[in-house]
Amino acid sequence: MHYKRIVLNSRPVGDIEPTTFRTETLTLDLKPGEREVLVQVTWLSLDPAMRGYIRDVRSYLPPVQIGEVMRAQGLGVVIQAGRGSAHNVGQLVSGAFGWTEFVVMKDKNVEKVTVTKGVEAIDFLNTLGTSGLTAYFGLRDVCQVKPGEKMLVSGAAGSVGSVACQLGKRAGATVYAIAGSQEKCAWLEKELGVDKAFNYKSPSFRQDLKEAGYIDVYFDNVGGDILDTVLMRLNKGARIALCGAISQYNAVKPKGLQNYLTLISQRAKLQGFIILDYTAEFPAAIAEMSRGLADGSLKRKFHIVQGLEQAPVALPMLFSGGNTGKLVVKVSDEPKTKL
Repeated sequence: MHYKRIVLNSRPVGDIEPTTFRTETLTLDLKPGEREVLVQVTWLSLDPAMRGYIRDVRSYLPPVQIGEVMRAQGLGVVIQAGRGSAHNVGQLVSGAFGWTEFVVMKDKNVEKVTVTKGVEAIDFLNTLGTSGLTAYFGLRDVCQVKPGEKMLVSGAAGSVGSVACQLGKRAGATVYAIAGSQEKCAWLEKELGVDKAFNYKSPSFRQDLKEAGYIDVYFDNVGGDILDTVLMRLNKGARIALCGAISQYNAVKPKGLQNYLTLISQRAKLQGFIILDYTAEFPAAIAEMSRGLADGSLKRKFHIVQGLEQAPVALPMLFSGGNTGKLVVKVSDEPKTKL
């Protein structure tokens, strides 16, 4: 019996290329050791941060090395448990499994997943995973959004942005959203309930944004020119959560900011944050957002691609705006519990 995994083959200078990754087929002879489990991967998350993982630069996680399995969060089922493992065969788990169909993981690097009423397993790669938690803690700690404030979200139709929009509405803010097509803008307004969505590809984008007035909170997922534009639209005491810069991840040299002096004149704050700093608070946040999914006050949308081999093909969609909602890969259907 064999299984496939996808490894980093080369480091792209700009856009991800067909030669960036390669697929390997190996004999399935993996055996869990003490306090380890063998997991069959069922779902994988595709995230903008992956572009950073394959850069050979200092960051909050070490870069993926050439020949290593591409890093990714995933869901899977335990099919073998080593001696002393805290996990049982058949248990649904999450972890940084990477782009592979099977993987041996240490117990400490695997989390049990309990799917409650009104929740789906793949919610743990979206609203109840790093995407939703990033929006949750970014709004709570960096943005500190208050009722009656004006909040703007870029990359609003993506996995993090769409949760941020909804949490902003729940906090009592007037929420504006930025997306890359009229279809995405319509979805944000009609389905997620944002007050107004702006298409950044529209010739009238900057004028449309200006008509919204000045902004108290900006949750930024894109960086670049849009961030520079928003810097001119800040209220006194505005807070900007620098979550990501998806417009710059494929750039050889990211663009610098021109309008940063507004941060001084408006006494505004621009702050980066990393979700890994909040791991101790994950359970409480997951419980709160699970209730939102169950009662329908939090909505979600998935863009699903089929098969591990489609992961390298689908990943560039995050940078071209080809997905609406959370981009995930379905790796397998019903995992086997015996080999």
